[in-house]
Amino acid sequence: MGRAVTVATCALNQWALDFEGNLERIFRSIDIAKSQGARYRLGPELEICGYGCSDHYYESDTLLHSFQVLANLLESPATQDIICDVGMPVLHRNVRYNCRVIFLNKKILLIRPKISLANAGNYRELRWFTPWNKARHVEEYFLPRIIQEVTGQETVPFGDAVLATKDTCLGAEICEELWAPNSPHIEMGLDGVEIFTNSSGSHHVLRKAHTRVDLVNSATAKNGGIYILANQKGCDGDRLYYDGCAMISMNGETVAQGSQFSLDDVEVLVATLDLEDVRSYRAEISSRNLAASKVDPYPRVKVNFALSCSDDVAVPTCMPIQWRHHSPEEEISLGPACWLWDYLRRSKQAGFLLPLSGGIDSSATACIVYSMCHQVCLAVKDGNADVLADARKIVNDETYVPEDPREFCKRIFTTCYMASENSSQDTCNRAKLLAEQIGSYHINLNIDTAVKAIVGIFSMVTGRTPRFCVYGGSSRENLALQNVQARVRMVLAYLFAQLTLWTRGMPGGLLVLGSANVDESLRGYLTKYDCSSADINPIGGISKTDLKNFIQYCIENFQLTALRSIMSAPPTAELEPLVDGQVAQTDEADMGMTYAELSIYGKLRKIAKAGPYSMFCKLINMWKEICTPREVASKVKHFFRMYSVNRHKMTTLTPSYHAENYSPDDNRFDLRPFLYNTTWSWQFRCIDKQVNAL
Repeated sequence: MGRAVTVATCALNQWALDFEGNLERIFRSIDIAKSQGARYRLGPELEICGYGCSDHYYESDTLLHSFQVLANLLESPATQDIICDVGMPVLHRNVRYNCRVIFLNKKILLIRPKISLANAGNYRELRWFTPWNKARHVEEYFLPRIIQEVTGQETVPFGDAVLATKDTCLGAEICEELWAPNSPHIEMGLDGVEIFTNSSGSHHVLRKAHTRVDLVNSATAKNGGIYILANQKGCDGDRLYYDGCAMISMNGETVAQGSQFSLDDVEVLVATLDLEDVRSYRAEISSRNLAASKVDPYPRVKVNFALSCSDDVAVPTCMPIQWRHHSPEEEISLGPACWLWDYLRRSKQAGFLLPLSGGIDSSATACIVYSMCHQVCLAVKDGNADVLADARKIVNDETYVPEDPREFCKRIFTTCYMASENSSQDTCNRAKLLAEQIGSYHINLNIDTAVKAIVGIFSMVTGRTPRFCVYGGSSRENLALQNVQARVRMVLAYLFAQLTLWTRGMPGGLLVLGSANVDESLRGYLTKYDCSSADINPIGGISKTDLKNFIQYCIENFQLTALRSIMSAPPTAELEPLVDGQVAQTDEADMGMTYAELSIYGKLRKIAKAGPYSMFCKLINMWKEICTPREVASKVKHFFRMYSVNRHKMTTLTPSYHAENYSPDDNRFDLRPFLYNTTWSWQFRCIDKQVNAL
C-alpha cells in the first residue's frame, strides 16, 4: 500500500529569453530531484522562457523557442520516470495563455492555463495573456509538429483539470491564484485533491516573505493536504529580485524551507510525506466533509504512475519545521547584494564604480557591494562552481579564487570621493576610512576646476556671474550652482567608470551605481542627471529609516567602525558654501520635512491610495498629539507641491532594486502624470474648509 510520496520543488535563477541557460538549469533541477528519489518535480512560473519577457511574449519566436526547449525535455532520458511540471506560454486557438505543461515519459498529461492573472503593482500579465475562465472545463489542444514527433500525440487535454495517479490526486495553482480570495485549492481540496502545486514568479519586498509562508500554510490548515511551492530566484533582467523561498507544507505546517537569498542558480527541495496523514487530518473536519459532499467534481486525467512505492513502511517521512525569517536589515544586506551579483555577471562588466560622499546613502550602497563580495566568497568556499567561474570571468583571471571579501572588493569595486570647495574634511575622511575597511579601490578628486570652467562659459556668454545666497545671490542662482556641481559629478563618474581599469592595466569597464533612496525620489530631492543618474541603484527602493538600521547592522555584523561617524552626522548634500569650515546645509532643512515624515507620506500616497484631502484626514488623527490640524494641512500641502513639481524626475530615475510598495518608480510600478497643476487648488480648498471647521 503506497503511503509515502516523495516530491520535489525548486527555485531557479532563470533569465528572460536565455533559453539555453534556462534549459540547463531545468535539467539540473530534475537530475537533483531524481537523485533524491523524487517522483514529481515542480518548477517556477514560465521557467522555460523566463518570467520577465514582457512584450517579447507577443513574439512568435518566444512561443517557438519555448516549444523547442519542451521538445528537448520530453525526449531526454533525464526526464524519464518522474512527473515533470514546467512553465511556458502556449497559444491555444490564437489566444496566449500562461501555462503549466505536465508530462511523464515522453507524454504530455495536461496543459493547465493560469486562471487568475497578476495585474497590479509590478505585474502586467493581462497585457500579454488571457485568463482561463472556463472552470472545470477541458478542451483538446493540437500539439505543434515538433512535439508530436517526440510524443506521438496529436492532441492533449488543455484546461482546468487535475491529475489522478495510482495513489493520489494532484492539482495545480499558478502564483497569483494562491493570493486570490477564491483560490482553486479550496474547491480542489474539497474534491479530493491531496497535493497542491504552485509555480510562482514572486518578487522580494521588504517584510513580505511571512505573508507568502502564511498563505501556503493556511491553504492546508483548514482543508488538509500537501502544498508545494516553487519560485523564480534572482534578477532576470529587470528591477525585481525574485527571492526563492521554495517550500513544502502539509496540514498547515512547513516541512521544507528553501533559502530566500542565495547565489545558487539551482536549489531543489525534496520531501517525503505520508498521504495517510492528510487523510486522517481531513477525517475529523466535519464542516470540510459536508462541503466536499456537494462540490462540483474536476475533470481527472488518469496517470498510470505512482508517487509512492508499494513497500514503503520503513521509509522515513519529513517532520514539521519552524520557518526562519530574515530581519529587514538582513534582507537589505542579502537581497540587493544578490541582485547586484546577477546584474554584474550577466552584463559582463568588470565591476562597479560608486561616487562615495561619506553620507548614509552612498555608504549603505558601498556596504551592499561589500555584502555581495562576502556572499561570493562564502559561495566559493561552499563549493559553488558557477560562482567561482563567474568571479574568474569578472576579474579576468582563470586561476583566481575569491577568499577574502576585502581583497575581492579591491578588484571589482572602485569608490570615488568628488570634493568641491563646499565639501568638508569630515565627509572626505569618512569616505576614505570606509573605503579602507571594505577594501575598495578609492579615488579622491576635486571637481572645482570643472565647475568653474562651466560657470565661466556661462559668464562669458551672458556677462552675468551667478552667486550663492550667502554671497547675495537669488534662490535661482543658488540652485543652479548646486546643480552644476551635481551634474559634473555624474559626467566624471561615467568617465572614471569607463577608463579607471584602463589606467590600472586591467580590461573592461565598470557599472556606475546610484545611491538615491526611495524617500528622496518621492520628494524629488535630487538633481536631474546628477549622481542619482547611474546604471543601477541597489537602494532606490529602500527608505532612509531602513537604511539607517542597515548601517547599524553593518557596524555590528561586518565590524565596519567607520560607519559610526557616518550614522551620527546629519544628512547633507554639501552643495552650498561652508560656514567657518563646517557644513551649514542639511537635507531635512532643505526639504522642509523629515525623512520619517516622507516615509509616512509615501505609504499613504501609494499604499493607502490617498490624495491630498484623504492624506490630511488620516494625518490629523495620526499626528493629533504633535500637530494642530492647520500644521498638518501645511505639511500635506508642502509635500504635494514638492512631489508634483518634481515628478518629472521620475521619468529618468535610475533602474532601482524594488524593495518597497510605496516606490515612486515611473517605469511600470507607479504610473502617474509628470506634468501636474501644482497648485492643487480644488484639493487644497477642501483641506482649508476642513481646517476651518475643526
